[in-house]
Amino acid sequence: MHSGSRLERILASGTFAVTGEIAPPASADATEIRKHAAQYRGIVDACNVTDCTRAYVRISSLAAALIAIQEGVEPVMQMVLRDRNRIALQADLLGAAALGVRNVMCLWGDPPTAGNETNAKGVFEMKTEEMIDMFRTLRDKGILRGGDSVEQPPKVFIGAAADPFRGSKEESFGKLRAKATAGADFVQTQAVYDVDAFEEWMRLVRKECLHEKVYILGGVIPLKSSKMARFMVEKLGAVIPRHIMERMDKAPNPKAEGVSIAVRTIKALKKIEGVRGVHIM
Repeated sequence: MHSGSRLERILASGTFAVTGEIAPPASADATEIRKHAAQYRGIVDACNVTDCTRAYVRISSLAAALIAIQEGVEPVMQMVLRDRNRIALQADLLGAAALGVRNVMCLWGDPPTAGNETNAKGVFEMKTEEMIDMFRTLRDKGILRGGDSVEQPPKVFIGAAADPFRGSKEESFGKLRAKATAGADFVQTQAVYDVDAFEEWMRLVRKECLHEKVYILGGVIPLKSSKMARFMVEKLGAVIPRHIMERMDKAPNPKAEGVSIAVRTIKALKKIEGVRGVHIM
């Protein structure tokens, strides 16, 4: 056990884990985060707090993680490479750990051109794998990227993302392998709608026993409408099978239909060997 993370304890015990997600608002008011956290309290094992998703300015993930802790919810603090160099990344990790954050998620981040500060300069100083490796070295050896040691290493559970549907299965699997080798403890995947394709990807994972190296949580995003489904396919690169599109198109109550598809997906994911939980976004 590397951290005081409840999520790590639950996964290590073999219990099927459930994580949620809070997207902080663009506001100096914490009410919305508190409200969402209160809805999650006692229901999820941990809850991601996003880091200026799609490059829109929001309350920082570090502040949001602290607010979640105050509300009795264990946060997974997302950190993107877009906005910080290695000094800021390590400073934020030490700060987060000092404030009681026990889970971090290492991400590349959407380009500034996607958001509401299109002229912002993207930092992207290192690869995601290098960020993971830097955090693991800091945690396990107490050594900063530049070689200096720290008095008290940050005890954190390190997460990464995987997209089983981008590019070829082999390519996507290669990226997962690189993150596992770099030292990721757990992985949350992009939303799964095509369970068969995901099962094929998991077969590659099991072939190399990667599911024994990292805990894999399958991503689930309940669809609210066929418009949302189309947006996810066109803008976010999601893979949604035709039969699910048709169900959403024909449903008298699309929102309820989306929930029922999500529930069926979770039940299917639970049966796949090597899947240790779900991440509901």
